[in-house]
Amino acid sequence: MGKRTNLVKNLDAWFSRYIRLSHSKGGYARCYTCGIGPKHWKNLQAGHFQSRAKYSVRWDEDNVRPQCAKCNIQNGGQQYVFGQNLNKEREGLADEIVQKGHTLCKYSDNELQEKIDYYREQVKRLLGD
Repeated sequence: MGKRTNLVKNLDAWFSRYIRLSHSKGGYARCYTCGIGPKHWKNLQAGHFQSRAKYSVRWDEDNVRPQCAKCNIQNGGQQYVFGQNLNKEREGLADEIVQKGHTLCKYSDNELQEKIDYYREQVKRLLGD
Protein backbone atom coordinates (compact mmCIF):
# COMPACT_ATOMS: atom_id res chain seq x y z
CA MET A 1 0.00 0.00 0.00
CA GLY A 2 1.11 3.52 -0.71
CA LYS A 3 1.57 6.28 1.82
CA ARG A 4 -1.71 7.98 0.91
CA THR A 5 -3.67 4.72 1.13
CA ASN A 6 -2.22 4.13 4.59
CA LEU A 7 -3.13 7.67 5.69
CA VAL A 8 -6.74 7.24 4.55
CA LYS A 9 -7.01 3.82 6.20
CA ASN A 10 -5.54 5.17 9.45
CA LEU A 11 -7.83 8.19 9.42
CA ASP A 12 -10.86 5.98 8.75
CA ALA A 13 -9.98 3.87 11.80
CA TRP A 14 -9.48 6.79 14.21
CA PHE A 15 -12.53 8.65 12.89
CA SER A 16 -14.69 5.52 13.26
CA ARG A 17 -13.55 5.05 16.86
CA TYR A 18 -14.26 8.70 17.60
CA ILE A 19 -17.78 8.62 16.12
CA ARG A 20 -18.76 5.47 17.99
CA LEU A 21 -17.28 6.68 21.28
CA SER A 22 -18.59 10.24 21.06
CA HIS A 23 -22.15 8.98 20.57
CA SER A 24 -21.93 6.52 23.46
CA LYS A 25 -22.73 6.86 27.13
CA GLY A 26 -20.58 4.74 29.40
CA GLY A 27 -19.22 3.02 26.31
CA TYR A 28 -22.65 1.95 25.01
CA ALA A 29 -24.76 3.32 22.17
CA ARG A 30 -27.78 2.44 20.08
CA CYS A 31 -27.90 1.95 16.33
CA TYR A 32 -28.82 5.31 14.82
CA THR A 33 -31.32 3.83 12.37
CA CYS A 34 -32.99 0.82 14.05
CA GLY A 35 -32.35 1.70 17.70
CA ILE A 36 -31.08 -1.75 18.66
CA GLY A 37 -28.91 -1.78 21.73
CA PRO A 38 -27.43 -0.41 23.72
CA LYS A 39 -24.34 -2.15 22.39
CA HIS A 40 -20.72 -1.58 23.33
CA TRP A 41 -19.20 0.96 20.95
CA LYS A 42 -16.74 -1.66 19.68
CA ASN A 43 -19.70 -3.78 18.48
CA LEU A 44 -21.13 -0.98 16.33
CA GLN A 45 -19.94 0.47 13.04
CA ALA A 46 -19.52 4.03 11.83
CA GLY A 47 -22.37 4.31 9.33
CA HIS A 48 -22.36 7.04 6.69
CA PHE A 49 -25.49 8.86 5.50
CA GLN A 50 -23.70 9.92 2.31
CA SER A 51 -21.18 7.48 0.86
CA ARG A 52 -17.59 7.28 2.07
CA ALA A 53 -16.64 7.62 -1.60
CA LYS A 54 -17.49 11.33 -1.29
CA TYR A 55 -14.38 12.73 0.39
CA SER A 56 -16.11 16.03 1.12
CA VAL A 57 -18.28 14.22 3.71
CA ARG A 58 -16.29 11.03 4.42
CA TRP A 59 -14.94 12.46 7.69
CA ASP A 60 -17.78 14.91 8.35
CA GLU A 61 -19.05 14.34 11.88
CA ASP A 62 -22.60 15.29 10.85
CA ASN A 63 -22.60 12.55 8.18
CA VAL A 64 -21.63 9.61 10.39
CA ARG A 65 -23.36 7.89 13.32
CA PRO A 66 -23.04 4.51 15.08
CA GLN A 67 -24.93 1.77 13.27
CA CYS A 68 -25.35 -1.95 13.74
CA ALA A 69 -23.86 -4.16 11.02
CA LYS A 70 -27.33 -5.17 9.80
CA CYS A 71 -28.39 -1.58 9.09
CA ASN A 72 -25.01 -0.46 7.78
CA ILE A 73 -24.10 -3.44 5.60
CA GLN A 74 -27.09 -5.71 4.99
CA ASN A 75 -29.63 -2.88 4.68
CA GLY A 76 -27.39 -0.49 2.75
CA GLY A 77 -27.11 2.09 5.51
CA GLN A 78 -30.85 2.72 5.84
CA GLN A 79 -30.32 6.09 4.12
CA TYR A 80 -33.94 7.25 4.25
CA VAL A 81 -34.28 6.57 8.00
CA PHE A 82 -30.79 7.99 8.55
CA GLY A 83 -31.82 11.23 6.80
CA GLN A 84 -35.05 11.48 8.77
CA ASN A 85 -33.13 11.09 12.03
CA LEU A 86 -30.60 13.73 10.99
CA ASN A 87 -33.46 16.15 10.34
CA LYS A 88 -34.86 15.42 13.80
CA GLU A 89 -31.51 16.57 15.18
CA ARG A 90 -31.52 19.71 13.07
CA GLU A 91 -34.05 20.66 10.41
CA GLY A 92 -32.46 20.55 6.96
CA LEU A 93 -29.30 18.75 8.09
CA ALA A 94 -29.75 15.87 5.65
CA ASP A 95 -30.06 18.26 2.69
CA GLU A 96 -26.99 20.17 3.87
CA ILE A 97 -24.96 16.97 3.90
CA VAL A 98 -26.26 15.89 0.48
CA GLN A 99 -25.26 19.27 -0.98
CA LYS A 100 -21.85 19.15 0.68
CA GLY A 101 -21.41 15.65 -0.75
CA HIS A 102 -21.67 17.07 -4.28
CA THR A 103 -18.59 19.23 -3.80
CA LEU A 104 -15.18 17.98 -4.83
CA CYS A 105 -12.61 17.69 -2.11
CA LYS A 106 -9.02 16.51 -2.11
CA TYR A 107 -7.00 16.47 1.08
CA SER A 108 -3.23 16.76 1.08
CA ASP A 109 -1.19 14.14 2.93
CA ASN A 110 -0.49 16.77 5.60
CA GLU A 111 -4.20 17.49 6.04
CA LEU A 112 -4.93 13.78 6.39
CA GLN A 113 -2.18 13.46 9.00
CA GLU A 114 -3.57 16.46 10.91
CA LYS A 115 -6.99 14.81 10.97
CA ILE A 116 -5.45 11.54 12.19
CA ASP A 117 -3.67 13.37 15.00
CA TYR A 118 -6.85 15.25 15.94
CA TYR A 119 -9.09 12.18 16.09
CA ARG A 120 -6.44 10.10 17.87
CA GLU A 121 -6.32 12.75 20.60
CA GLN A 122 -10.12 12.91 20.78
CA VAL A 123 -10.35 9.13 21.21
CA LYS A 124 -7.72 9.19 23.95
CA ARG A 125 -9.64 11.99 25.68
CA LEU A 126 -12.93 10.07 25.48
CA LEU A 127 -11.28 6.92 26.82
CA GLY A 128 -9.66 8.87 29.63
CA ASP A 129 -6.11 8.01 28.54
